[in-house]
Amino acid sequence: MDRMRFAIRYETAYRYEEPVTDNLNVLHVTPAATPTQEVEDFRVSVDPEARIYRHTDYFGTQVVEFGITRPHEHLTIDVRARVATAEPPEPPAGGWELLARPGYRAPVAEYLLEAPIDAKWSVTLAELRDTARGATPADTARVLCELIPERFEYRPGVTYVGSTVEDLLEGGAGVCQDFAHLGLALLRGLGIAARYVSGYFYAPPPDDPSAASAEVQTHAWLEALLPAEEGEPRWIGLDPTNRRMAGAEHVKIGHGRRYDDIPPIKGVYRGGSGSEMESTVRMTRADADGVPA
Repeated sequence: MDRMRFAIRYETAYRYEEPVTDNLNVLHVTPAATPTQEVEDFRVSVDPEARIYRHTDYFGTQVVEFGITRPHEHLTIDVRARVATAEPPEPPAGGWELLARPGYRAPVAEYLLEAPIDAKWSVTLAELRDTARGATPADTARVLCELIPERFEYRPGVTYVGSTVEDLLEGGAGVCQDFAHLGLALLRGLGIAARYVSGYFYAPPPDDPSAASAEVQTHAWLEALLPAEEGEPRWIGLDPTNRRMAGAEHVKIGHGRRYDDIPPIKGVYRGGSGSEMESTVRMTRADADGVPA
């Protein structure tokens, strides 16, 4: 099986106007172990130094937590990983009737609920849902990857982290998070279990398509649980932002019902001072003996 290997470095730095204390943080930054993704190395360090705790959340995503109680004026989080990915197999082509089986619905009930997406059904949303429906759930997944970017412009700055599906419908533009939330609403509206995915997507600079290293941003896509005529249903990644199914260029961190379940960094601190934040992600192509993470 052909694989792609990546050395990933994710750095986030905070500067506070005055010393702060009791700085508690929760990170979703650990690459997931999946049938098509192997985590070869992972480590995280923080400055000021702190004891780091790890656990797995309800959805199966790895979580890193730490707290800094003493006064400090800066915080740096340095995450490094080595990941090997592979192209997933073709989506299973089971029919719509298989979605009604108890064995399909019961284990993934939370990914069938419409409420967590904050999407009110309107004429526009219903029309998109009906247009997305294909001959099979797998065909619908493929249609969705083209339909959303055809109808909506990718444009940063139009929406924000708390934007809803209605904001995307009204504004006609958004970013990967908005596209993923819309995709979730449409799939769930058709009875297909779907979940929000956070991770990275390797895309070399347009002016240097053969580059082995690129600065990227955290990325969002979605996964649909597609039924099979024989065997178990399988989660398949869809990336409407890039008009494609998820593949070896996608490095998955984790999943949840929507963005709020899996933000990269969430934290609180004690102190009234303002802060500035800078964050970068660099992905470097590497073979087994390549660039160290």
